[in-house]
Amino acid sequence: QVQLVESGGGLVQAGGSLRLSCAASGRTFSGHTTGWFRQAPGKERAFVAAISWSGSSTWYADSVKGRFTIARDNAKNMVYLQMNSLKPEDTAVYYCAFAFGATLNRYDYRGWGQGTQVTVSS
Repeated sequence: QVQLVESGGGLVQAGGSLRLSCAASGRTFSGHTTGWFRQAPGKERAFVAAISWSGSSTWYADSVKGRFTIARDNAKNMVYLQMNSLKPEDTAVYYCAFAFGATLNRYDYRGWGQGTQVTVSS
């Protein structure tokens, strides 16, 4: 069973950058789409970005296009989310998860980790 662990969150000023990491243990991400989601207080968990197993396809929420980049290193069993030009509205707990096939629907994802807190101050 795949276990996912997120890391790399923190406190950053608006305009700053952070890189989140998602590590898989137990089994690999093999063949899976991996996605990042975020949940702000009082809001539902929302899609941020996803990447296919090969890395050839990526998808982004409109709110992060041009600022965030998702990437993966299958040799290391890692998926990353580079976040630039951060805004206070990006403040949330960020989660990674995996899915079978290309999907942006959070209900298709599994293996949720504990999340990592990202706080962007104005």
